[in-house]
Amino acid sequence: MNVDSRILKQVANRASDAPPRWDFLTNHAHVLLCVSQDAGIRLRDIAASVGITERSAHKVLSELVDEGYVLRERQGRRNHYKTKPELPLRHPLVQERMVGELLAVLTRPETDRGAAADTAPSAKADGKVR
Repeated sequence: MNVDSRILKQVANRASDAPPRWDFLTNHAHVLLCVSQDAGIRLRDIAASVGITERSAHKVLSELVDEGYVLRERQGRRNHYKTKPELPLRHPLVQERMVGELLAVLTRPETDRGAAADTAPSAKADGKVR
């Protein structure tokens, strides 16, 4: 193996280990998704799943609770959460959509995803979606 191929392999290994620099979803969306999938999830598990600190996870979850998107109920020594799927998304571009619609897309079984891709609009050569 020559020096160039060794360097390329090292760069590729580092790139695969590095977290992505950006994502299509915010940490708020990721935390909401975690809570919707497990009502009894612990803060440390949310943080680990999302890839943020426990402090950041607490802040995001508190914001979701404060805005009414998540209900928090103490049961013994643990918190249990419930999402409010009937509430609208916050951004003006999608405020006519509900949180439940986003969660449904993100939690849809993989077998359903192929059918959705078949009906998705296709991008033409000019870059416009039709």
